[in-house]
Amino acid sequence: MSEPTVQTIGDEAPQFYLTEDHHPESSTSLGFWLYLMSDCLIFATLFATYAVVGRNYAAGPSPADLFDLPLVAVNTAMLLFSSITYGFAMLQMERGAKAETLFWLAVTGLFGAAFLGLELYEFNHLIHEGAGPTRSAFLSAFFTLVGTHGLHVTFGIIWLVTLMVQVSMHGLIPENRRRLMCLSMFWHFLDVIWIGVFSFVYLMGVLG
Repeated sequence: MSEPTVQTIGDEAPQFYLTEDHHPESSTSLGFWLYLMSDCLIFATLFATYAVVGRNYAAGPSPADLFDLPLVAVNTAMLLFSSITYGFAMLQMERGAKAETLFWLAVTGLFGAAFLGLELYEFNHLIHEGAGPTRSAFLSAFFTLVGTHGLHVTFGIIWLVTLMVQVSMHGLIPENRRRLMCLSMFWHFLDVIWIGVFSFVYLMGVLG
């Protein structure tokens, strides 16, 4: 809270001023939560669109014809493991262990890169089979939803590498800790969104 301070000049009556304590970590967290809420709205719109047009195949292939559930399950595991390793990085950050934090961040980045690699492989396979985003409304919605998530993961990896460089150069200073915490929220948010994609798009598409 703000604390009053007293200032006197000569024989004048004392004057009271309020000095404000600034907490950048609080404002950063609030701003980042607002960003995540706006991202939730984007994905909610994409999920709603897929729900509306997800069965409009235009006499083309259906999810059961296209999706390879074992491959998608492996891809899902890559992203889930990356969240676990990011948690390890945060634990090491709390201990002040710079080298161990960087190690687990690197492992997280590798899992994220593996996830993206498998997703790009899936996209390439679908397009090669003639099931590109222009084939039907279902495929347009699918590529948009999954591609938007993949784009977020790409930005997350770029952010991760940038933070690794900053931690390497400046250590686990308060600013870097705050940035790592924001990236942690973002990374786990992407995990939650992907679980929704896996359940709603892939599982329901193949088994429904």
